[in-house]
Amino acid sequence: MSVLARFMGKPSKTHMGLALGVLRYLAGTKELGLRFGGAGELKLEGYSDSDWAGDPATRRSTTGYVFLLGGAAISWNSQLQCTVAASSVEVEYQAMAAAVREALWLQKLAGDFDLCSDAIGIWMDSQQGALSLGNNPITSVRSKHIDVQHHLVRERVARGEVALSYCSTEDMVADILTKALGEIKFKKFRKEMGVMA
Repeated sequence: MSVLARFMGKPSKTHMGLALGVLRYLAGTKELGLRFGGAGELKLEGYSDSDWAGDPATRRSTTGYVFLLGGAAISWNSQLQCTVAASSVEVEYQAMAAAVREALWLQKLAGDFDLCSDAIGIWMDSQQGALSLGNNPITSVRSKHIDVQHHLVRERVARGEVALSYCSTEDMVADILTKALGEIKFKKFRKEMGVMA
């Protein structure tokens, strides 16, 4: 939908065909909904992912994150990043920063409802780059170009408000929000977001 929305000002026949495909998908899945409580405990956790230069027109990347509570999605987002990233590490770090901002808001909301007070775990599939950058308070010549606003991640990790962890690409639930997936992977991640019949 987000990709199709970019062409609302001047849609083509191809876009109309894609929109009809979306409508067919919605008609075929109208019995699906979010199912909470599958995991037993009300644990709040998130997944953060991105594609790198996925938009062929602008070379901007897509940020995607999803937060689960009780085994079902309560917050998710998929959008183009505001700037073109110079590296895959930068694009993952920008996605992580967006996820951390959402986690902080959800943590405050959860606190208001006495749901959880622990650090919110955020899973990423960028083990060597962005994850290391977020967990370690170091700056190198190769990472100086990353905008200062994204360093809020380090601050919040140091405060114990979020905890960043590695997640293999095969288990990255937020993949569903950043790129087209095959049917098997799509259905797996949709189920892990708590979308069931």
